[in-house]
Amino acid sequence: MFVNCGMTESRSLEFRAPNVPMRRHDQCPLLDFVLVNFGFTLRATDMDSPSLSRRPTAEVVPITRLLDLGSHTLSVLALVSFILVLWPLITGAPVSSKPGWSEAVLVLTAAMATLAALARILPGQKVLLVTVVISLLGGLVHGLGAKTAFPFGPFVYSVAAGPQFFNALAWPIPLIWIIAILNTRGVAKLMLRPWRKLRSYGFGLIGLTATLVMLFDLALEPFAAHANHYWRWLPTKFPVTWYDAPLVNFLGWLLTALLILVFTTPALTLKT
Repeated sequence: MFVNCGMTESRSLEFRAPNVPMRRHDQCPLLDFVLVNFGFTLRATDMDSPSLSRRPTAEVVPITRLLDLGSHTLSVLALVSFILVLWPLITGAPVSSKPGWSEAVLVLTAAMATLAALARILPGQKVLLVTVVISLLGGLVHGLGAKTAFPFGPFVYSVAAGPQFFNALAWPIPLIWIIAILNTRGVAKLMLRPWRKLRSYGFGLIGLTATLVMLFDLALEPFAAHANHYWRWLPTKFPVTWYDAPLVNFLGWLLTALLILVFTTPALTLKT
């Protein structure tokens, strides 16, 4: 089986075991894709045998283009959802008679767009691993915080937050952690790009990502707790608050982000 890519020579597909270096084909990049679910790679190789060149042609499914299309579509849907969320805050006119649906769609589409973008650069099993670890650790820490007030401070979820797992964790929280961790890590990589060759780059990336996650929550609190009342902060001995959120809350987000990054960084790191 061979695929004609407009080149002067024929090329065939062969199976390659994982972790074996693969020569890139700049003139026909669609042949260089990974079938993650089966643990092998299809790649184009030179073939000189006249008998092989007589095999019928076949189309190769452009996996990368499908991922690009899915990622861009979900990003557009997330942007539209974001506009729908902002609309009643700006105009005072509700979008629908059912409150909360636009926020729910925004969380879902933003998380899906984030994971679809990640799937463009990482194998599927790594994307799945990162998704499980982030949602599990973020959800467990937030559930612990709702029950014990550690490490965020005392708070309770309201009915507006939607259904809860075990009466301790609102359903959007694991998805919010996925959005926060993966997107802030992407921003941190761009910020640290001039220093990516330094030996301390990895530690700097983790520290900056955790800091950006903390700032993400700093921006989230006025919207989630103060404007929409998804959760309510209980009084504490701390004299200074940010929209009723104690400052220890942001320290809790910082430490939780560091914990998640310790477990997910190996899977998020591209091997060269």
